[in-house]
Amino acid sequence: MSAQLKSHTIDQTLILTLCDLENRNALSPSIYIAGLEALNAADSNTDISSIIITGEGDHFCAGGNLKRLQANRELPKEHQAQSIDGLHSWMEAIRSFPKPVIAAVEGAAAGAGFSLCLMCDFIVASNESVFATSYSNIGLSPDGGVSWHLSRLVPRQLAMRWLLTGERIKSLELARLGLIYEITNPGQAFESALALSKQLNTRAKNSTASIKELINAASTQDLISHMQQERDHFVNNLHHENAGIGILAFLNKEQPKYK
Repeated sequence: MSAQLKSHTIDQTLILTLCDLENRNALSPSIYIAGLEALNAADSNTDISSIIITGEGDHFCAGGNLKRLQANRELPKEHQAQSIDGLHSWMEAIRSFPKPVIAAVEGAAAGAGFSLCLMCDFIVASNESVFATSYSNIGLSPDGGVSWHLSRLVPRQLAMRWLLTGERIKSLELARLGLIYEITNPGQAFESALALSKQLNTRAKNSTASIKELINAASTQDLISHMQQERDHFVNNLHHENAGIGILAFLNKEQPKYK
């Protein structure tokens, strides 16, 4: 069976499940296309407030399918370049998606699977899950933005170590560095991610979208420009009906019900 991206909803949360058990949920161009379509649909669907990305079975994602990559060596370079462009389009769509995206990780998240986790807003992982960049183990270099993320999230020496050695990184070490939101017992990552999504779903969508946009923009502009962007978001959100709902609920010591 070819790789699939299955989807279903639980309340206001869209669940996207990587499915290719034979290859540990390896990624493929069909996954990138399905992922983009799912995000586009969820963006305009007011009934969806968050997304969880997970893997079927014992593993999250092994990254690229090595058999496919081996076959691509016989094709023009443009073929692989287009495939990576598809991956990157999906990754950027996840990063810029206005609603929270959570990775629920069991087992291995390697190569582009690790990249996928880092694109998400939160990672919830089993205490037995492992992460790896893996590219140097097979004579390749990173894709999916993993070198961009690691160069910003951890010291340079550590990023170089992980990328050059391709060593397996325990989830507990990533949690110690602040890269993982929550560590769970084996088999509990999805349920914990779902509990987090339900908490996030109670937030005002306009506020969530502004926060994500501001955080994404913070590394690309100077402080003065960023504070001007903060001002504009704050004013727009203050005059949104959800601010009235939230402020009144706080003053009345009630739980807000945002629109």
